[in-house]
Amino acid sequence: MRLTDIRHCEVRPGRLVEWTLDPAAAAAVKGLPEDSRPPAYIQESHIRTSRSVREDGLFVPTWIGVCFDLPGRAELDVLQGALHAWTLRHETLRSGFVWSGLPGDEITRYTLDSEDVRLRRERIGDFTDAAALAEHLQKRFDTVADALRWPNFIYAAVVRDDSTSVYMAFDHSNVDAYSLQNIPVALHELYAAVAAGRSPEEEPVASYVDFCEAERTDADKLDESHDIVVRWREFIKNCDGQMPNFPIDLGLGSDGGLPRQKALCEPLVDADDAEAFEAHCRPYGGSTVGVLAATALILHEMDGEPVFRTVVPFHTRVTSQWSDSVGWYVGGAPVEIPLAGVRDFHGALENAHAELRANRRLARTPLERVLRLIGTDFRPTSPDLYSLVSYLDARDIPGSEQWVEQKVYGLVRVSYGDRVCVWVNRVHEGLWFACRYPDTDIAHENLSRYATRLREVIRSVARQG
Repeated sequence: MRLTDIRHCEVRPGRLVEWTLDPAAAAAVKGLPEDSRPPAYIQESHIRTSRSVREDGLFVPTWIGVCFDLPGRAELDVLQGALHAWTLRHETLRSGFVWSGLPGDEITRYTLDSEDVRLRRERIGDFTDAAALAEHLQKRFDTVADALRWPNFIYAAVVRDDSTSVYMAFDHSNVDAYSLQNIPVALHELYAAVAAGRSPEEEPVASYVDFCEAERTDADKLDESHDIVVRWREFIKNCDGQMPNFPIDLGLGSDGGLPRQKALCEPLVDADDAEAFEAHCRPYGGSTVGVLAATALILHEMDGEPVFRTVVPFHTRVTSQWSDSVGWYVGGAPVEIPLAGVRDFHGALENAHAELRANRRLARTPLERVLRLIGTDFRPTSPDLYSLVSYLDARDIPGSEQWVEQKVYGLVRVSYGDRVCVWVNRVHEGLWFACRYPDTDIAHENLSRYATRLREVIRSVARQG
């Protein structure tokens, strides 16, 4: 899936309609008993970080979303039926959190019964200017899909005679990139079923809320002597007691405030070069390792550091039962790639392969649990705990062949932050590059240089035979 921000996803004018959870349905949670299933560690960290940043006086939106086109002028009743059926499939969307108010300031869960889920449709109006429409959508998503409120999702449609654009935004606590990629084909199928007068099939989908409970139970078995904790402790020590940032000059000031962010989103290489690059890297673990090795080599050229340290995200859907489940199934692995004496891409590839092979399993243990055991006082001051380099191959996602025709984009919010997040996604057309970074002149110059060199290295490797 091509990742971008709301302003660069082919927004087009039309009549805007929005759906949110019906206020009466949302009010029903007030009388519900506590759901004993705890939040995932990553959810809890996300919510606490959002509150901490908010208490520091800064509102930092953290939603992510997806947009895609339906053909022709959509029937709104049919679309509402499809959205309602999809929402019911995924328990995490009707599950929220409250602060207990008890000593320790714990977070407790509540979950709305599926029969109480109702959507409210509201016609917003006609937009003739694409920029004004994008601005409105962003403000609405910021307000509704917020980590510190519930419900925290919103759907929208921009209706035209020749097509209808659907937008769906969620606070990150409920979804990850893989979840977003499965939405377009699911909604197309549900829309077709409702339009044909068929009841949408109630396919059983595993609950992310159940996963949260199981993952947390396993993570709580660790103690400070576990080898995973020991490895993270060593990694953080090597990062001077902090989580790593991108090791190039980002032009950050010394006032400690969070700078605004900027996005860089563009095609990287075409399908032929992407396939040739993958073939070259396959003996070492494929393009995930290749992109990491290329990044390490390029940043070594730029900053001269002898070791490249970063966190690499991996999904935690370790069994097939979670494949179709919407949730935040992501963990991070610490990676240290030595570069002293490395003279070419092959050397960096070998070192990156060894690091990922040794550390990838660490991504299955929530980092937030590890940090508690380490005892390091990481008071959250940034929405991104660390900088990251991510690679994802999306070609096996059902319906991905139609993504360009259907104008499918994954949406990331670009607001405030002092970290660099890099995503490289493999789609049928090639490799797509997206990056979120501090909006300074120096950072823009250095990240543009990095993206250019990444393209050059991948093409060079792909075309050397």
